[in-house]
Amino acid sequence: MALELNDDQLQIQDLVRRVAREKVAPRAQDIDLTAEYPHDMYALIKELGLFTLPFPAEYGGTGSMLSACVAVEELGRICYNTAYLLVVQWVPIGAILSGGNPEQKQKYLPGLASGDLRGALSLTESQSGSDVAGIKTRARRDGNGFRINGSKIWCTNAGMADFVLVAAKTGEDEERGKINLFIVEKGTPGFEVGRKEDKIGARGIPSHALFFDDAYVPAENMLGDEQTGFRVAMAALNDSRPIIGARGVGLAQGAMDHAIDFIKTRRAFGQTISNFQGVRWMIADMAIQIEASRKLVYQAAAAVDAGIKGKELAQLAAIAKCHATDTAMSVATDAVQLFGAAGVSNEYPINRYFRDAKVLQIIEGTNQIQRNIISRNLLD
Repeated sequence: MALELNDDQLQIQDLVRRVAREKVAPRAQDIDLTAEYPHDMYALIKELGLFTLPFPAEYGGTGSMLSACVAVEELGRICYNTAYLLVVQWVPIGAILSGGNPEQKQKYLPGLASGDLRGALSLTESQSGSDVAGIKTRARRDGNGFRINGSKIWCTNAGMADFVLVAAKTGEDEERGKINLFIVEKGTPGFEVGRKEDKIGARGIPSHALFFDDAYVPAENMLGDEQTGFRVAMAALNDSRPIIGARGVGLAQGAMDHAIDFIKTRRAFGQTISNFQGVRWMIADMAIQIEASRKLVYQAAAAVDAGIKGKELAQLAAIAKCHATDTAMSVATDAVQLFGAAGVSNEYPINRYFRDAKVLQIIEGTNQIQRNIISRNLLD
């Protein structure tokens, strides 16, 4: 599992970095302030072909999670929301690749890779955020399909998605963990997307509640069988966690970039702020943690590319996600401090990085849950 970028990945890094600075940066602040979906940024990513990156070659992709992480990092350095467009497109990949049959893969993966289709993944419910096994939404057999009843919260991209992968309990008992993923397409009778949440961060990519009232889906819309569904859901999260970590690396790098630019132009007590030793040490600590996070994320992404699964991947992915997003929060907090009073003003972008960093510590498995995964693998 090489952690150095190859020539193709370096070219992707250079391309995305230039596009992010030239075309994404002028839009980043406005996307956050208006909390409106950035259709222009989606079209830009689609035009560049970036959606294809982690997909296997037979679906038009490069088959590289590491390449995907590089792209997310560079976009996240400039605009969390634009990077998020990639993430929400990619999260369903692991589930469909792991549990989908050939027909499902052919129907959905090419469209996701090209950007012609948009997807979403829905696990969270009001009483079971981190406790996925405790969900209440049910899918009961009805002829050649299933009737889904229940509700979900915080389904990001649901308002734009052509389909949502919905986690629901199957069978006739209340056994924890007996869960399957169902492909619920937009317009399905009995399926309703609720209002958009007003969020502190990740504001440009909407999150919604979902409601299911006898929503009928055919049996062929279930991923895997009733015995393997929960493992498919967990595999999807493991495979996508390096991408979440990459967002943390990019956000932290961007926050440090802004802080360095600010302190090098501000003066206090007869010298630039960047000359104070305490300030210089803060920047050094930022750089140390960012570089450590970057290597952890690259290692986890390379493990996905190498086909590593199970406990080993879960451990690498949990460590990478936890460290990178905690680093993003720490770096963003110190960056706001270095900005002083300007750090709490919407005239400067740094408070956007602070708010977005907090989101990263919570989504895709809270960092407390990541620590549970890590410790369980070591102790149990």
